[in-house]
Amino acid sequence: MKVLLVYPEFPETYWSFRHALTFEGKRSAFPPLGLLTVSAMLPEAWERRLVDMNVRRLREADIEWADLVLVSAMIVQRESLERVVERSKALGKRVVVGGPYVSTSAEQMPDADHVFVGEAEATLPEFLKDLEAGETKRFYQAAERPTLSLTPVPDFRLAEINRYSAMSVQYSRGCPFSCEFCDIIEIYGRVPRTKSNPQMLAELDALRAAGWRGTVFVVDDNFIGNKRNVRQLLPELAEWQERHGRPFSFLTEASVNLAEDDALLDMMRRANFRRVFLGIETPVVESLKEAQKGQNTRGDMLDSVKKIQSYGMEVMAGFIVGFDSDPEDIFERQINFIRESAIPLAMVGLLTALPDTQLWRRLKKEGRLIAESSGENTNCELNFVTKMDAARLVEGYKAIMRTVYNSREYYQRALECLRRVPQDGPAPNKHTALTGALAVARIAVKLGVLDRERREFWRFFTRAVAEHREKFAVSMRLAAMGYHFRKLVEAYGE
Repeated sequence: MKVLLVYPEFPETYWSFRHALTFEGKRSAFPPLGLLTVSAMLPEAWERRLVDMNVRRLREADIEWADLVLVSAMIVQRESLERVVERSKALGKRVVVGGPYVSTSAEQMPDADHVFVGEAEATLPEFLKDLEAGETKRFYQAAERPTLSLTPVPDFRLAEINRYSAMSVQYSRGCPFSCEFCDIIEIYGRVPRTKSNPQMLAELDALRAAGWRGTVFVVDDNFIGNKRNVRQLLPELAEWQERHGRPFSFLTEASVNLAEDDALLDMMRRANFRRVFLGIETPVVESLKEAQKGQNTRGDMLDSVKKIQSYGMEVMAGFIVGFDSDPEDIFERQINFIRESAIPLAMVGLLTALPDTQLWRRLKKEGRLIAESSGENTNCELNFVTKMDAARLVEGYKAIMRTVYNSREYYQRALECLRRVPQDGPAPNKHTALTGALAVARIAVKLGVLDRERREFWRFFTRAVAEHREKFAVSMRLAAMGYHFRKLVEAYGE
């Protein structure tokens, strides 16, 4: 059996980092970890190829080669997914579709031969058994959420790793909280399941053997969801890093209550976690309560951010406007919080009702849903009737983006972030002296010569070199990311 694993294209979004990746000479931020994991679950004798459409185009010859086309996607990849299915079916191929989007919207995939709802560890073995017996079904739905002890080491060698800026691993699935707008708890549940320590170290061994050095994204939606197990993992992770010369720096996502646990923060620092994404959402307590995000109301969030930064971790964060409880001055309050927290990479979006979330069910009951969600909350589209006037909400959102990604404003936050976040030695990376110099040269030419904001760039560059010379690589990464966000603001926010 010849299997073609296809990852559909992402539209140009804040999470694509597309405008920043060009400076590094990369095509995509992260590889499709789900498909690499599925590949490792297929029979060893099967041939397999991966086409990540974010790093190269899907050719007709790729499809013609295959006996089976297997596609996985998130909701934001829906349009590309539909085109892949259409092209594959037109060439007479059997198509299997799975992933997060299908797990909440399976009825919207009429052309696929087989649809996997839920996690592959619970559906793929049944499909393979039926395929061998010639008795396949159209729908395969997981009866329960599987233990992650069934999850194999991802097939990292299938990916063109030099085309990515970071690699990915997954430690846990699920989150103990019940945020109303979140689809993670609907897909993966509220009881976080984790891999064992030997499993995680085996994955890192595989990445190291594949030649990777640099950033590894622990893609958990809440890395500290199961604190007991994380506390057992981190000392072994730190020891593995020391034993192998600290080849990786880690990036992950966590809930704000991370700031309450000094011991956990210290363990993450020793394991070389350099960045963490927090779901801050809003500084308005009433809106947090409405969203059932009580974990963000237990303390001062600005203090929480500063605490995490003090442990050597740059804070990235998500922010949302559009809650029913948002006051008229929500836009100014979001801007002020982002400014005071020194979060350069502030991902601000409009509230969207994702399929089959608590929010989606409530709004449907209230008769307020007006469209399906595209999964993209930064394109100024609303899919439900808001309490605030829609035009005012969208214009206020645009004002936030124009302000926080104004070059002077952004560079000032970046400098303050550099000041607050201590660095325990240089971060590991795959760059040689030549590739690193080329990346800096591209940034200098694009941002310092060709860009209309070049004066602000050189002002930032001068201060970064004078005040934070040891963090020069970090400062250049932040400059590149700021350019990406500014380009997206020009596309969506003007």
